[in-house]
Amino acid sequence: MVRLVLWDIDHTLISTRGVGRELSATAFQKTTGLPMREQAKIDGITEPVIFRETARLHGLATDRGDFERFAEALAEEHIRHSAELRERGHALPGAAAALDALASSPGVVQTVVSGNIRRVSEIKLGVFGLDRHIVWELGAYGEDADERPELVRLSLARANCPADEAVLIGDTPADVAGGVANGVRVVAVATGRSTEDELLATGADVVLADLRNTTALVRATNV
Repeated sequence: MVRLVLWDIDHTLISTRGVGRELSATAFQKTTGLPMREQAKIDGITEPVIFRETARLHGLATDRGDFERFAEALAEEHIRHSAELRERGHALPGAAAALDALASSPGVVQTVVSGNIRRVSEIKLGVFGLDRHIVWELGAYGEDADERPELVRLSLARANCPADEAVLIGDTPADVAGGVANGVRVVAVATGRSTEDELLATGADVVLADLRNTTALVRATNV
């Protein structure tokens, strides 16, 4: 039986509807002194990689210290603009009910495996009231590692949970790859830019159109 649920955030539980990119652009300029003319690929990619590759697009070489300054600025921008995030963004349909349903299953713990840094993860779910079932200290976040498989591994270790007692829920091929690389069951939702066929092709055990059907989600997770 599954006892650990690993949630992705963006396009799985919420949509920021462009606010996230705007706040990243502000944090990027505060960190580098340059306006962000373009951004590196973000789907399923961790924050340090996005920052590094975006800086490279602007002719900059960065180090860990630069990323840490960017992460601090990014968290500050999310705090400052949390009301705007709440107004313009939204929880995806079925997200709250899905979290509640899984929380009602005895022995199940829910956490987050996200490319976002932890402080931003907490803000993003908090502003939409989706944080009440999340055990944050068991998760893994952008500041922890560059690659998704390593984030999943870290979360399993923090929860002292074997792979066959965990399930990952995400919307990108990178999410799927992170679970597959660790032998974790993956339930993918086609709520982002990837189609159901694309998610199945990358190795997801089950693909759902979205989170609206709570019964189907609970069944798919094997909780």
